[in-house]
Amino acid sequence: MPARILVIDDEESMCDFMEIMLAKEGYQVETVDSPRVGVSMLKERNFDLVIADLNMPEMSGIEVLTEVKSFKKEQDLVVMTAYASVDTAIEAMKRGAVDYITKPFKVDEIKLVIEKIINRRKLQVENVNLKKQLQGHNSFDNFIGASEAVQKLKKLALRVASSDSTVLIRGESGTGKDLIARAIHHHSPRCGGPFITINCAALPESLLESELFGHKKGAFTGAIKDKEGLFKAADGGTFFLDEVGNTSLAIQVKLLRVLEDKIITPVGGTRPMEVDVRLIAATNADLEEEVKAGRFRADLFYRLNVLPLHIPPLRERQGDTRLLAECFVDKYCGKLKTAAKSISDDAMAFLTKYHWPGNVRELENTIERAVLLNRADALEVADFPEKLQGPAPVSVVQENDQATPTLQHIEKAYIHYILSQTDGKKATAARILGIDTSTLYRKLERYDLKDPASPKSPKGESRPRGKQ
Repeated sequence: MPARILVIDDEESMCDFMEIMLAKEGYQVETVDSPRVGVSMLKERNFDLVIADLNMPEMSGIEVLTEVKSFKKEQDLVVMTAYASVDTAIEAMKRGAVDYITKPFKVDEIKLVIEKIINRRKLQVENVNLKKQLQGHNSFDNFIGASEAVQKLKKLALRVASSDSTVLIRGESGTGKDLIARAIHHHSPRCGGPFITINCAALPESLLESELFGHKKGAFTGAIKDKEGLFKAADGGTFFLDEVGNTSLAIQVKLLRVLEDKIITPVGGTRPMEVDVRLIAATNADLEEEVKAGRFRADLFYRLNVLPLHIPPLRERQGDTRLLAECFVDKYCGKLKTAAKSISDDAMAFLTKYHWPGNVRELENTIERAVLLNRADALEVADFPEKLQGPAPVSVVQENDQATPTLQHIEKAYIHYILSQTDGKKATAARILGIDTSTLYRKLERYDLKDPASPKSPKGESRPRGKQ
């Protein structure tokens, strides 16, 4: 849509000239020879730019400018005058004019002035719209749920967002820890800064250290130039450290220094660097147990656990499964460009009865698959994988013969169940669990878990080599 320009000048010839000249440039132009009529028009309609003469008998351009700014503060206005004077230029700029043109002017000059103002205004509008989109995308409303547990979580997270303290988000894989972290950042005083994220389980220790803290040229083979780490990239903003429980003790020492002193040292470097970063960490591990086992530093745990948030699993969020399922159906019908679909009563009963060990992520993936494969107006039970109708993962928990199993026993049972549901395919199981394959192998070793389909590992599948 072409930019709309209003010209206010008591000289009819100047109005005609401006209308012809600007229309040729593709602008939508209206002219008026009465300043009062022009002001009235601005009260009723919107224009991208106003060009007003300074010397008019009914109202001066300064008076027009002052009145317009009283009810439309954001209005861009350029003044024209035949009396080239620094004083009048300064007065006009003080009252809010964006530029100043003297008569007689060259056509190319006024074209350039107008083009610059219009382009700047377009950029401002785009920035405002983008910020609104980002705020909507990263708001707490994006964490869908009407249950009491979710409402309490959102209220607490919103209060936490206003501070600059470290946050530790805890919850099972697939519960939406990243959504909460992004919402906290975008409701914090640091929302104008960067939001940097990394999954600590996705990289081996040697690469993770370089990604976090950067490295100097020649620090190791392949380090052909200096590299800025993610902590430095997050300077002035928020750093989301996902799966922090998977970091090595050596990395944990460096993380502790960041939290205590706001200082990092690149790999191969000797000069510490200051960083201004708010840290949000997340984990699905029992860090207290990890501390007892000597795999996680107690001092780092207490530094991270300043503002703890717990995201409940989907099975504990009464009523949220129905709400989430309906939202995901609408989302993927739109994304896949299919006709709108509903969920049959039988299918909804099936979805709400299932315990969802993979939490919201598993539910979303299930709905996406069903929408893609369904050819009717409503999703039915037959549209969902048969494996969802399998037994709950209780067998491994029961072997401990405990009335109330520990979190480690539950995790062991959950991993065993997912492996049984994926026919022992560890890459698929890791994806459902929301962890890296190497992390899954470490957990299999820790819990001494074998392939549920066979006492031996399946042929053709070997453990990833290299430092884990």
